Amino acid sequence: MIIYNITIKIEHHIQNDWLMWMRTVHIPDVMATGLFVSHRLCKLLQQDEGDGVTYAVQYFCNNISDYFTYEQKHAAALQSAHQARYRNKYVAFRTLLRVIE
Repeated sequence: MIIYNITIKIEHHIQNDWLMWMRTVHIPDVMATGLFVSHRLCKLLQQDEGDGVTYAVQYFCNNISDYFTYEQKHAAALQSAHQARYRNKYVAFRTLLRVIE
């Protein structure tokens, strides 16, 4: 199992809009690619929230090939939509993990 993890810090004043958009638009669009079997939306605890609230969005796929297909065919457009909507109101980094147990 592969986990595609996006950690993102969102400015306070757009947090509610971002959560609604993620739940109703972005996450469903990512899942509609058919390359992920499930997802999880998490809020990081015990983080400095002075300049924003931090979340982790995790998408689970069965193998690395499915992730690479997503990256090559879908990621740019989906990330561009997020960037256009929330430009300069967030910081994000992405990690790829392999479940070993």
